[in-house]
Amino acid sequence: MSRIGKLPVEIPAGVTITVGDTEITVAGPKGTLQVPVQENTTTKVEDGKVVISRKDDEPKSRAWHGLQRALIANAVKGVTEGFEKKLEINGVGYRLSGGGRQIEMALGFSHPVKFNAPEGVELKTNKMEITVSGIDKQKVGQVAAEIRALKKPEPYKGKGIKYVDEYIIRKAGKAGKK
Repeated sequence: MSRIGKLPVEIPAGVTITVGDTEITVAGPKGTLQVPVQENTTTKVEDGKVVISRKDDEPKSRAWHGLQRALIANAVKGVTEGFEKKLEINGVGYRLSGGGRQIEMALGFSHPVKFNAPEGVELKTNKMEITVSGIDKQKVGQVAAEIRALKKPEPYKGKGIKYVDEYIIRKAGKAGKK
């Protein structure tokens, strides 16, 4: 039995879950998300909990069992609390402006870099910090990774875009000749 898949997902007040043939709809105060139904899994809503079970004991079914539960749990958390990732910009001359769905950054290139967020993701700026927030965990993580990829932190001075809780391992510079 999957350790994650066998745990039921609690349904908080204000959240409704509808199980369909191909997708599960999770609606809450922040919005609505659709979760695809994985093969060989059965999803039931019973007395305030979502219970996921699998049809057989094949390795693929066991993997999908845990995945289905994790996707539903993330959707429930997303429509109630939402998700956010924070990024930090370090570097002399690096600047940040904008907010909402578009930000503009000066990252040491010859031109300013503009980034447009997809539908359902919001960008907030505060000095040299970017907060990516939304209800879909996958979209929030993807947008944060795309912003970080614009200028990855380098190991010598730590210049670039990094996650707030990320630690950059520094390298020693060139050693001078004696």
